[in-house]
Amino acid sequence: MEPTSHSALQGGDAGEQVLDGHDRARLGARAAEAARRLAGDGIVAVALTWVDVSGITRTKTVPVERLEHAAAWGVGMSPVFDVFLLDDSIVSGRHIGGPSGDLRLHPDLDRLVPLAALPGWAHAPALRYAQDGSVHPLDARALLRREADRLAGDGYAVKAAFEIEWAVSDGGGEEFSPACKGPAYGMTRVTELAGYLRDLLESLKATGVTVVQLHPEYAPGQYEVSVAAEDPVGAADTAVLVRETIRAVTIRHGMAASFSPKVEADSVGNGAHAHLSLWRDGAEGGAVNAMAGGPGPFGMTAAGEAFAAGVLRRLPALLAVGAPSVASYLRLVPSHWSGAYACWGLENREAALRFVTGAEGERATAANLEVKCVDAAANPYLLLAALLAAGRDGLGAGLGLPEPVDVDPAALTEEERAARGIAPLPASLAESVAAFEADAVLREALGEAVTDTVAAVRRGEIALLDGATPRQVAAATRWRH
Repeated sequence: MEPTSHSALQGGDAGEQVLDGHDRARLGARAAEAARRLAGDGIVAVALTWVDVSGITRTKTVPVERLEHAAAWGVGMSPVFDVFLLDDSIVSGRHIGGPSGDLRLHPDLDRLVPLAALPGWAHAPALRYAQDGSVHPLDARALLRREADRLAGDGYAVKAAFEIEWAVSDGGGEEFSPACKGPAYGMTRVTELAGYLRDLLESLKATGVTVVQLHPEYAPGQYEVSVAAEDPVGAADTAVLVRETIRAVTIRHGMAASFSPKVEADSVGNGAHAHLSLWRDGAEGGAVNAMAGGPGPFGMTAAGEAFAAGVLRRLPALLAVGAPSVASYLRLVPSHWSGAYACWGLENREAALRFVTGAEGERATAANLEVKCVDAAANPYLLLAALLAAGRDGLGAGLGLPEPVDVDPAALTEEERAARGIAPLPASLAESVAAFEADAVLREALGEAVTDTVAAVRRGEIALLDGATPRQVAAATRWRH
């Protein structure tokens, strides 16, 4: 669908937007026209999706002829979904929980797109409003837009993208059986599933996703796809769209896709590395990448360095949203390229923050920061909102980065790590939740309702899997995200 601004749903302070009668009429008219086009293309249903606090994409569907009403008035949904655990059991927080209450899901018409992998279906991310037209406080998508707007108010923008890793099983049962047997990163794996991968690329292209590359990964049956960077809300929308397209194509080929941080207890897991670059207005009106062309480490500008330092400082707390599952800490171990230490380095795949310059000649556009310690159990909207808040705090404080690390931190002695200020990241979900609740910057950015609900859901999952073996944790998580 063609992009058209609708400020009541998109711009301004997420906490102040209120839908009025004019907004509803305008959105209904736009949706009616969109519905006519979709119906003419054979679309019969529109899936409205949001990602809950546990990282699971939830949905309500409307027939295409009801899209007009959904855009104007929303689709009812219980707020209790925000306190669902990964097994669909329910906890309660101070702000959310119980059977009472309702909110409204409104499709974002600017991101409405037919799903090539699901013929007859279209998809739109949902914006979540209370019945009075105010933005729901647990709407992570609105939080992310607010954080992007805060940076814009200071003259900065962020481009972001997620790498999506998944493992393909050739069985339909609960166990995992790798669908390809070739070596890690080997062309054999492409040959084994060439038809599947071709269909996936075609579906992503038809859905409007710009794929940068696709390759076999390290673990048995594992692949990774990288997509083009875009604005933060768009990047999170695309991450959801890519994952659901992968899932649909995989099922169509008689296989199953797992995005779990730990598919098998004795294998490496799936990451969902986040890439961020900070941009500022240039003297001649063009945007300039603050991660390149400066006097700082490896060409960073002072602003780029401060932004990266803000993320680095808050990594232990950020893990509560970026590595949010008990299974995440089975993946987040040293010497597995998962970024288990709070340090940064140039192209260092063992550092939690890998600085990527790109090839000589394209660094002005390619330089970015890769956050390696996060995975696909994360709500991408909530994660990017927290990362932007951390980076913005670094900018405000004018932080600098410590010395880069160019070795595997695990190869250093404890004394050597201490001397260089290299600390291990939390080794459990309980540790990261404690750091998250104590972090004043993230609490202010996300709000009390989100902070409390995240902590409640995380503690619920800790209790749910208390005493479970790594194999049991992997089995419980394997097919949920």
